[in-house]
Amino acid sequence: MDVVGNETSHYRSLANDSLTLVEEKKVGWSHGQNSWSEYGKPRSRILNGGRLLTTYTLAEMGELEHDADTTYQTMSDTGDDYRSLDVTMLESLRESTRSELDCQVCYALMLDPLTTSCGHTFCRKCLVRVLDHCNNCPICRRTLTVAPSLSLESSNKRLTEILIGLCPDLLAVRAEHASREDRSTVGELDTPLFICTLSYPAMPTFLHIFEARYRLMIRRAVESGSRKFGMLMYNRSGEPQGDLGTTQFMQYGTLLRIENIQTLPDGRSLIETIGISRFKVKAWSMLDGYTIGSISRIDDVSLAEEERLEAFEITAATPTSTDPIGQQLDRLSTRALLQIGISYVNRMRASSAPWLHERILTAYGAPPEDPALFPYWFASVLPIADEEKYRLLPTMSVRERLKITARWIRRFDQRW
Repeated sequence: MDVVGNETSHYRSLANDSLTLVEEKKVGWSHGQNSWSEYGKPRSRILNGGRLLTTYTLAEMGELEHDADTTYQTMSDTGDDYRSLDVTMLESLRESTRSELDCQVCYALMLDPLTTSCGHTFCRKCLVRVLDHCNNCPICRRTLTVAPSLSLESSNKRLTEILIGLCPDLLAVRAEHASREDRSTVGELDTPLFICTLSYPAMPTFLHIFEARYRLMIRRAVESGSRKFGMLMYNRSGEPQGDLGTTQFMQYGTLLRIENIQTLPDGRSLIETIGISRFKVKAWSMLDGYTIGSISRIDDVSLAEEERLEAFEITAATPTSTDPIGQQLDRLSTRALLQIGISYVNRMRASSAPWLHERILTAYGAPPEDPALFPYWFASVLPIADEEKYRLLPTMSVRERLKITARWIRRFDQRW
């Protein structure tokens, strides 16, 4: 307001010979007439300047009511309504106040401005980004007691109206630029990737989101409407991952969909996800601190191909001394391989194995009878190395995954 005051003072000194009669009438809604009507006695003043300057002067004097309607009549002998003075003053105000309308986080024109309890104003999205990291005002560092999503906080409507009135063209450009930023990705790298743990299709994954970069990633996934992101396991051994070379993550992962999210007061969140499908990372990059990638879906071979593999292995298997367990498993039908797993789970439940505690079964459910799902369920609850469990992800045959789980069981049985 100091900037506006300085500008109006300057133009007031130039408008000594520009007189305008301003008449102020109070207007209210008449329920009897069901329309707007005047009430009270009109007030009139002769002030220096055109419409813009005289209106500001009235407000500065405290004589411009919110429910008032004003009319203007030039007092010039030539009929000059001082429109050129208004235009010049408005352009000057636009120029002088432009920097005052910039957000102090992104240093661009404010978009959807929101004013905090400490009196500072920022773009809504900028403040949300700040709250991903801490709950302090970026300017005065006071603690902000608001939900990090700001979903319950209203925008500064008065400032929004000023922005629309003063610089509609700039505001439209700013909004379009922000929209492009939200839609933009690095080439075809359109999938956010969470490097954390193993997940499987149709299985739940429970996550505590506390890092600022992943809080941002999850919020973007929810706001976009997809609610999806990829889960990858850390590459602890540092082995090259195909065409990707050496990366901090394994090449195969699972696409997850956010089912439930509980946001905590400090911005952390607890989320429940479900696995949708497996994928392979084709390319990757970084965006705002987290990994994004281009992925290709991994599907199993067809049912006809599964049956062909089963028939071939059963008839072609011959015993060898190099891999007796493998040869034994090759001779079994796919249904028999599944039964090995089901029977083992039942035996372990009968002996009260801790990895089959009621709490675990509540989260992951009972062992599925579907041979396509059982290996994923079994790996989710079985306490073995993640590197062993990871072998299920790139495998494209139900039968092969059942053989992997059956090998685990045979090894456990041999130990005991």
